[in-house]
Amino acid sequence: MKYFFLLFFAFACVDAASAQDYVKHKVSKSETVTQIAKKYNVTPFDIYRLNPDAQNGLKENDMLLIPSVKGTGKSKPRTHLVEQGETLYSIARKYDVNVKDLEKVNADIVKGGLKKGQTISIPGGTVDAVATTSETKIEKVVATANMHIVQAGETKFSIAKKYHLSVAELEKQNPSITSGLQTGMTLRVASETRTGNASEPIAERPKPAIQEITVPAKTETEVVRKPVRTGYANYEVKSGETLFGLAKSFNLSEQQLIDLNPTLKDGVKTGMILKVPSKGSIAAAETRKDYTDLTKVAKGGDKKKLVLLLPFNAAKISADTTKATAERLKKDAFLNLTLDFYSGALMAIDSAKTLGLNIDVKIYDSEESKASSKVIDIIRANELKNADAVIGPFYQQHVEKAAEELNAANVPVISPLSKESAKKFSNLYQAMPSEQYTKKMVLDFMVGKGANIVVVSDPKRTSNREFITTNYPDVKFAEVDPSGSVSADKLRALLVKDKQNYVVLDTEKTGMILATTNLLLNEVANFKIQLVIIEPNETLDFEEISMKRLTVLKLVYPSMTRDNDSASAQGFRDAFKAKNRVFPNQFATRGFDVTFDTMLRLSQGKSFADSAAEQKTEQVESKFDYTPKDGGFVNKGIYILQYNEDLSVKEVE
Repeated sequence: MKYFFLLFFAFACVDAASAQDYVKHKVSKSETVTQIAKKYNVTPFDIYRLNPDAQNGLKENDMLLIPSVKGTGKSKPRTHLVEQGETLYSIARKYDVNVKDLEKVNADIVKGGLKKGQTISIPGGTVDAVATTSETKIEKVVATANMHIVQAGETKFSIAKKYHLSVAELEKQNPSITSGLQTGMTLRVASETRTGNASEPIAERPKPAIQEITVPAKTETEVVRKPVRTGYANYEVKSGETLFGLAKSFNLSEQQLIDLNPTLKDGVKTGMILKVPSKGSIAAAETRKDYTDLTKVAKGGDKKKLVLLLPFNAAKISADTTKATAERLKKDAFLNLTLDFYSGALMAIDSAKTLGLNIDVKIYDSEESKASSKVIDIIRANELKNADAVIGPFYQQHVEKAAEELNAANVPVISPLSKESAKKFSNLYQAMPSEQYTKKMVLDFMVGKGANIVVVSDPKRTSNREFITTNYPDVKFAEVDPSGSVSADKLRALLVKDKQNYVVLDTEKTGMILATTNLLLNEVANFKIQLVIIEPNETLDFEEISMKRLTVLKLVYPSMTRDNDSASAQGFRDAFKAKNRVFPNQFATRGFDVTFDTMLRLSQGKSFADSAAEQKTEQVESKFDYTPKDGGFVNKGIYILQYNEDLSVKEVE
């Protein structure tokens, strides 16, 4: 049906074109849509609207229909109402005009600087009012059919993020955007792994071209083993060793180790002699300092009971027809998130079986929404007070009810996804560090370095300012006027010679970010400066904020996950792809990490609580370092990462 609407709309567009004045244009060699649009004083969108095939690229002698702005009788001068934080550059990009041309037609306004509420002229004649109406209509119709109209100011990253794609996937579906986006383009945005809700982004930050940086690269790496296949040797299996642990130690996948030693299909036995890479060909696997590889000391032991409370809400689905279920899977982001987490958890259960862990896993439908759940009924009906650990439910208010219900029995309840600050129960473990705790970790890191800390803060972001001044009284704040402008002299006066200066940027305003980083770039030759953010900031992902300035300033930022290219991590991704036909997204990986970490802790010959108190761990993307906090437990496993000038990202030391 959606294809019927697309065809109907395409014919409607042609009819609309025939009803208004237009001219024909024959494409010259190497001519682009942007150049043609400027020539006729129209927008690229106007051309794509009448010539949808043009989004796939132009060829010499192609014939295009160009709307005539003079023929409608409904044209009006192009103007723009300035919004807070906008710059000449961002406005010029929005209308696809040159900044110098914009300055020429607004000389009086530009002289005094842009201000919110000003109306400025846009060079290029007039804009067709009917075209504007059609643009809105196209946005609504095409978006329902896995298509997207590029709006002014959008980037490949922001579009990929909106539709749960990687930039690579977006470019693969739309080869014409490889060299750049143009306003008005119609893009395909279909994805097998898309959850259908733009509020749950999973797109990865695009990797910029290395050619941008001219400074010689100095690469630092955290690789802990380097295989050089020069021969093989014999290895005797020791007591307690597992297939998973052995494969990891020799930087092989489990299947590669089995291929070398077919007898492993029957299980790992103490005293077995295995064929492995020779002694001189591979370095012994190292574990990150203070972190324990629980797979190496996992024990069978007495059977443990693990319970997962996941919000499938199956009662709603069972009442649906097959068609309605398919539609729900397209639109219900929360259900897709649950299924992704569940698929990752199943991979963890499979890995536990491979390790020989003696764990009985029960999975119950928590039937939860923000307003209600069946959690308490499930706990009481299934005697979950006898469980050794419970993962879930997802919503913070429901996981707190579960912890309260199981508190007397001292059953650990792990909250897998919520970042909210929790009510304190002695058996509640927050697997996701809260936003407040993330800020604290970054600030503690800077204080621990004995550095000079300066904050450039948006005047409206009062909560972060109060948090910093209350807990870190020695931190300095740069003077910022109500419009967000920072005095170069006053900022420079706060920096200290011959000492590390961390400048914390606490704003999402593009203009303020550009102005502050420009000031810092001018001072990097005089001071040791690093730019810092204490929480995620999506504005830094816009193309207007170039990657180069962030790498030169060696941006430091917090993250709950890290890129992991180790053999074991790649093995997980490959196994997940083989089983589910797609690579795992962030929620599937989270499901694996939380579940596998919990199962390993239950298999150490001690309780989950004892393991959480004594052992720090790392899984595929996340680390788990539970610490007591106000009567409960919070995971302080935050990665503090840094951009380097060679475009690499590494964990700071």
